[in-house]
Amino acid sequence: MTRRTGSAYLPLHGGRVPHWLGTRMARLGALITESIVHQYGRDEFLRRLAHPFWFQSFGCVMGMDWHSSGITTSVVGALKRGLAPLERELGIHVCGGRGKHSRRTPDELLSIGERVGFDGTALAKTSRLVAKVDSAAVQDGFDLYLHGFIVTDDAKWVVVQQGMNGKRRQARRYHWLSEGLKDFVNEPHSAIEGPGQGEIINLTHGRATSSRSAQLDLLATLGPDSIAKEVSALAGEPKTNAASAQPLLPHLVMPEHHEIRAGDVVMRRLRGSLAAAASAAPTDFAKLLLVPGVGARTVRALAMVAEVVHGAPCRFSDPARFSFAHGGKDRHPFPVPLRVYDETIRVLKTAVRNAKLGREEELGALRRLDRQARQLEVWAEAPTFEAALAEDRSRSPDYGGRSVFGWAEASKSDSASSAV
Repeated sequence: MTRRTGSAYLPLHGGRVPHWLGTRMARLGALITESIVHQYGRDEFLRRLAHPFWFQSFGCVMGMDWHSSGITTSVVGALKRGLAPLERELGIHVCGGRGKHSRRTPDELLSIGERVGFDGTALAKTSRLVAKVDSAAVQDGFDLYLHGFIVTDDAKWVVVQQGMNGKRRQARRYHWLSEGLKDFVNEPHSAIEGPGQGEIINLTHGRATSSRSAQLDLLATLGPDSIAKEVSALAGEPKTNAASAQPLLPHLVMPEHHEIRAGDVVMRRLRGSLAAAASAAPTDFAKLLLVPGVGARTVRALAMVAEVVHGAPCRFSDPARFSFAHGGKDRHPFPVPLRVYDETIRVLKTAVRNAKLGREEELGALRRLDRQARQLEVWAEAPTFEAALAEDRSRSPDYGGRSVFGWAEASKSDSASSAV
């Protein structure tokens, strides 16, 4: 049956993605998608989107704030813009979005269904049901405000939706994946989990079957007024709370602090990316990719992009690490290095284009770069977290660092390297 595949708690942040970053996110997101689909297929791409840790890492490698609620909106929006020109080629369609865009999801599905041949009416109903389950059948204090529905030409889909709790200043993201859909009402989730925040109502649980039936019977026999009286009479009775036997799902909880700390990153993985970039960039990698001028800093970003494409689920337990590829728009861990970002896009675009023509060398090089980074984790002992952070911040002006607060200030020496 369809399963919720995971959830994530994120600090609730306002603001918008600036145009200079949004356009790059759309381009890089589309290229990463093309790489995954080319090498692993559309179904695997849907599985990635359904994993909360991978989804967060995906947003981090694109330069979005590493822990905020806005990463969900920005990733869904970037994919919608970036994949629109490729939907006929890839057979992937992104519907919905935030606010009024979420309410247009059923109409979008009907339109796509008429165009490609799947049952848009059934999928429109699916969209409504998934939203209702997480907003009405499961009442956990979060009100849905974002609904992203990603569907393929063969009607397989993933839903990423998000709710907000204004009082707690938190957002909660819900991930769903279609596999053998049978029932939305009776236990559609593998689990419902999160930090304890008091009692919740879960009418989808198997133990609530009699409750659902009783509710229908009560409405038919007593009516609303009599039901209200019965509830008042029962008020104050002790409540029981049976332990759930459901298995755990991947559940991501992001901290409140804005800065990235050493504890947010698995340093051996970061050191592996740094070591792979240092050893591969000067000669072998640049020669193999036929892109003169590609330096260690770009190769480090490519190593993290390659991990997003090829990495196993266990590799994404520390999404903050992927912010060391292209920084963050709020300057955490450092301003977005636009020169590096644009080189990453250029190299990946060349690799994807050549792969479509049957030349797999460049995509193969990225796969080997990811493999090398993992091998180097075993022995790489430097740098420290503080040293890695200081290096990128000091070089930020040379890399074209930019944030929502403006451009990084030029260094006194003004010694920008020709290779980034």
